[in-house]
Amino acid sequence: MNTDKRKSGILLHPTSLPSPYGIGDFGKNVRIFLDKLCAAGQNLWQILPLCPMGSGNSPYQSSSAFAGNIYLISPDLLLEDGLLTKEDMGEIPSFPLERVDYEKAKAYKHHLLKQTYRNFRETASAKAKKAFVAFCKENEYWLSDYALFTALQAYLQKERAAGGCEQERQAFLVKTKDKLTPKEQAAYFDSACWNTWQEDLRKHEKKAVEKWQMKLQEETEEEKFYQYLFAKQWQDVKAYAKERQIEIIGDAPIFVAYDSADVWAKQDIFQLDETGFPLAVAGVPPDYFCVEGQLWGNPLYDWDRQEKNGFDWWCRRIRKALSDVDILRIDHFRGFESYWSVPFGAKTAVEGQWKKSVGITFFHTLERKLGKLPLIAEDLGIITKEVRDLRQEAGLPGMRVLQFAFGQDANNAYLPHIYEKDTVVYTGTHDNDTTKGWYEKASEKEKDHFRRYMNVSGENPSWDMIRLAFSSPAVLALVPLQDVLSLGSNYRMNTPGIAEGNWNFRFTWEMWKDSDTKGLRYLSGLFGRG
Repeated sequence: MNTDKRKSGILLHPTSLPSPYGIGDFGKNVRIFLDKLCAAGQNLWQILPLCPMGSGNSPYQSSSAFAGNIYLISPDLLLEDGLLTKEDMGEIPSFPLERVDYEKAKAYKHHLLKQTYRNFRETASAKAKKAFVAFCKENEYWLSDYALFTALQAYLQKERAAGGCEQERQAFLVKTKDKLTPKEQAAYFDSACWNTWQEDLRKHEKKAVEKWQMKLQEETEEEKFYQYLFAKQWQDVKAYAKERQIEIIGDAPIFVAYDSADVWAKQDIFQLDETGFPLAVAGVPPDYFCVEGQLWGNPLYDWDRQEKNGFDWWCRRIRKALSDVDILRIDHFRGFESYWSVPFGAKTAVEGQWKKSVGITFFHTLERKLGKLPLIAEDLGIITKEVRDLRQEAGLPGMRVLQFAFGQDANNAYLPHIYEKDTVVYTGTHDNDTTKGWYEKASEKEKDHFRRYMNVSGENPSWDMIRLAFSSPAVLALVPLQDVLSLGSNYRMNTPGIAEGNWNFRFTWEMWKDSDTKGLRYLSGLFGRG
């Protein structure tokens, strides 16, 4: 990544944008946001993964590393394109303004999307249908498996909820009695997790896949169409950002969810047993965020197998991601040097152990196949010399979070006077409290260090921290919108280790003052980030 030009920007996921439909989307408000970024002298917009939401509405536990979150599709743009009518919209429910009510928003928008598909089938022009066919052909390498996976799960969930699969249920209970608790068995079966499917389909055997593709042809076509709409609207957003000279930073979780199209379709590149269950799962040991560590539960990669096939799946994944964004943050970078392996079935991450990972071979292969890539390494947490050496050898900038800087020694690596130029600095990330919330909860030692380090009173910690980030040697400086708006803990995006109540932050335009825009523009100009 080019580190010659200092830049700055805002961290905000599209779900957090204002919208009358309960969840932020790709409609007019994302363009207003980009206009405001431009007016504020910012040239970066960082988002979280755009993929479908998983457990707890997390974008980090997705059913696909390639697909998009269809609830980001804008109904207003569908209206403009003639794919919906005002009558189709019906009565828009009342939604909260400052948080996402996921269940209510998904129910309403899914109804609109189904109507959009029906309208497309009946009224779309030959040109539009040709564009859809071209999209399907171009994305065949992931789209068919994802569409079938999604359609098949919906079909089986409905069938099982109706009580028509008792024989299959009993067989699954017998097969998994030594692997899962009764509660887990019920959750796996009722959700139609892929390892509960009939054996030939579970193993992704060609004949079984083709049989179900024929049986669910209409449903899979519909899922493909939703992905087409997502891609079309998102590429328009990306083009709008480019016109305003704003680069988009995306986010690629290192791991994928177990119950995903990726694991089902590519079982050979993961550490699974003969029945399809993980041998071990991902997590992190006890750290700043959680005293018991974090048990993520994602299946681990079989890196030896991946290396033998030239990291083909990863190359496709990175290529696809960089067609959607300009720069890509690789989440949990340290997992490429060594990863925390927790035995499947363990109750906490404490039972795990570090295991050696793939190392520099992976990055050399990516560069050989894809060229020099604009990547950022998320190197937070327990970082060893080996991890630092790998990042430097791979030529990737690392991350620093200012909330980790205070209350320790004068040479804490998170203090800006220690930074190298090849660094991306954040006041906080999506996993941190807002800066205002952090300061209110900080120890007196941390507050004292914070005030003395910047020679400030602490009356406005959010903007004190923004100034510190922008003034630092780091080539890129990023600030969650919550800090720009000086919001407290109630507006936090995610609390690691807690399953519920996350990812629902939304803001309103009334929160964004002219002084915020002027303040960002002033600081980016003062510290050479224009």
